[in-house]
Amino acid sequence: MTTTSVTTTGRASGTGAAGPRPAAPGPGARRRQGASRWTAFGFAAPLLAYLLVFYAYPLWRNVELSLHDYTVRAFVQGNPEFVGFAKYAEVFGSDSFGTALLNTALFTVVSIAFQYAIGLALAVFFRNNFRLSGVLRALFLVPWLLPLIVSSSTWAWMLNSENGIVNSVIEAFGGEQINWLTSPDTALTAVIAANIWLGIPFNLVILYSGLQQIPPETYEAASLDGANAREQFWHITLPLLRPVSAITLLLGFIYTLKVVDVIWIMTTGGPGDASLTLAVWSYREAFGTGQPDFSPAAAIGNLLIVIALVFGFVHLRIQRNGERR
Repeated sequence: MTTTSVTTTGRASGTGAAGPRPAAPGPGARRRQGASRWTAFGFAAPLLAYLLVFYAYPLWRNVELSLHDYTVRAFVQGNPEFVGFAKYAEVFGSDSFGTALLNTALFTVVSIAFQYAIGLALAVFFRNNFRLSGVLRALFLVPWLLPLIVSSSTWAWMLNSENGIVNSVIEAFGGEQINWLTSPDTALTAVIAANIWLGIPFNLVILYSGLQQIPPETYEAASLDGANAREQFWHITLPLLRPVSAITLLLGFIYTLKVVDVIWIMTTGGPGDASLTLAVWSYREAFGTGQPDFSPAAAIGNLLIVIALVFGFVHLRIQRNGERR
């Protein structure tokens, strides 16, 4: 009798072997939850608006431009003809496509390789603080701080065939004049050199910050074990700097892929197509010929976006595999 009454009482009061049931939220709790949701949406709304206005809409607009025949007249009147992927076929079938693609690959890979290597060497050099190290680091940031139009114009003057300082030095040592910006053999090399100089400070700053996160005790322990400077670099610095290096290379790739101003100011992609890249080709189609052709320019721009996205996803895949290991 006692057991039965206890069990019945427990069921009636909402208790038992499973414990008390959670009480339903009251009106006040529901109002607080609703207010929290609106508060969260209020904080997220500016970010969502920014992404829609400055990312989603331009991307959609670029795709829409590439699928229609946008001449200047059609752009003003707003009645372009839908042509589907005809503009992409026109781009891929152009005589300039192969040259622009190869130049883009060379310009990007060579620039990133030298920017990273020189930036890492300088970061390791400045890791050991010494007198005037701060002043020297600040001087290395000057290319990064200058407007690109100033830097590009300076390089164009330095590499001028007739009165450039580079040719003056070469001729002073008995060499011959080199047409850096007007010869198909050297134009791409000239713009790559200028771009390397412009990108070194970025790599220096990011890699130097990454080196500061490596505990000094790690190097001290390696020294006690008999590791020299070269062994410490290969077995401590590079492995521990890998995450920072990965993001530095990815950002450098995306930035270099879309460089227009440096090449345009120095060579305008010439002579001919000698220094033409995909980004410069897109700009030239849209604004550089006096007869704008927006649809092929948009198609080339979308191709650059796809290339950047592919490398971005590759970076994320490699990062996730590294985290799993």
